[in-house]
Amino acid sequence: MNLITVSGPPSSGKTSVILKTIDSMKTRGLKVGVVKFDCLSTDDDILYEKAGIPVRKGLSGALCPDHYFVSNIEEVTEWGLSNGFDVLITESAGLCNRCSPYIKDIKAICVIDNLSGINTPKKIGPMLKTADIVVITKGDIVSQAEREVFSSKVNTVNPGAIIMNINGLTGQGAYELSTLLYDEEKHVTDLKGKQLRFSMPAALCSYCLGETRIGESYQMGNVRKIDMEKK
Repeated sequence: MNLITVSGPPSSGKTSVILKTIDSMKTRGLKVGVVKFDCLSTDDDILYEKAGIPVRKGLSGALCPDHYFVSNIEEVTEWGLSNGFDVLITESAGLCNRCSPYIKDIKAICVIDNLSGINTPKKIGPMLKTADIVVITKGDIVSQAEREVFSSKVNTVNPGAIIMNINGLTGQGAYELSTLLYDEEKHVTDLKGKQLRFSMPAALCSYCLGETRIGESYQMGNVRKIDMEKK
């Protein structure tokens, strides 16, 4: 089984890209499953079910979705193997710009949209910088010049990635992406011992443990203060 990780900011078009890509994979006779990770709620699993795609969903609730993902990815992989999938796609929640959801030797895709602003790529950390493939969506809404500038900004941040433009509504470009996802020599049978590509956001403070009161006397653990003397 091939394991694929798809992440990206909220509402960037991850689910639409995955659905169109799976349509192309099915024409090649591949059996594909999806696990959708989210924070509070999601109806994306219903979209996958309507498309006839085996799906499971997990909600992180009050926990960091990255930490929730890594704590459950082993069980997710076992579910995929037990169902005999050729490809298992994990879709992240809409992640923050510091999230680090990728695993070494596991294909990683970052989905980002043209409407987020031309300076957005440099604001995104490991989620974009360590991806193997960067998918840019919503290109039909902006001009050709804007698309080229945005792609250039992405390339500056992650020069080693394959950059693709995909239309989540029409599926244009999804077939090309599908040809890059299945590799007969990249099968995964176990994730034990594998490592993240980059460390996760660090936090263990009183607010992580449920504190709601504001004030220095209530702040304990890993706390960082702003330097108000610097501009």
